[in-house]
Amino acid sequence: DLIYNGLINIKMALNKNHEFEDINGVKCGIVEKNATPERVSFLKSLLEYNGFEVITAPTPPAKAAAPKPAEENTEAALTSAEATVDKPQTFTIGVTDYTFNSTNAIFGRLLKTKTGAVVTLAYWNQQESLSSDEVPYFENKETWR
Repeated sequence: DLIYNGLINIKMALNKNHEFEDINGVKCGIVEKNATPERVSFLKSLLEYNGFEVITAPTPPAKAAAPKPAEENTEAALTSAEATVDKPQTFTIGVTDYTFNSTNAIFGRLLKTKTGAVVTLAYWNQQESLSSDEVPYFENKETWR
């Protein structure tokens, strides 16, 4: 924490949409958690094009439940062990600008695609392959699903 004019500057998220944390030892604004490798590729390309330095790290595994007593069926234990192995690997995506907020960037029309179009909510969510801001997001009911 830093002190300015006798006030302590506490670094914390203002709300759920503005999170930041250390990724690989670098303080980052969190763009998305539990992202698939395909999603990481899409967002990394988009954000780097817009001048952000992107850092990714594997999402830590969920905390395991307490082990069950040994007398329970070993087949059930094997099934639960297999279930943890089959889970796809996900990633946390961050940018070194820890003030970054994806909601503000999208609705503030701050991000551009490689073709120069404004990034829309549907494009960000990969619901559309081309970003088109000719129809306002609130009139496109498909975006809200």
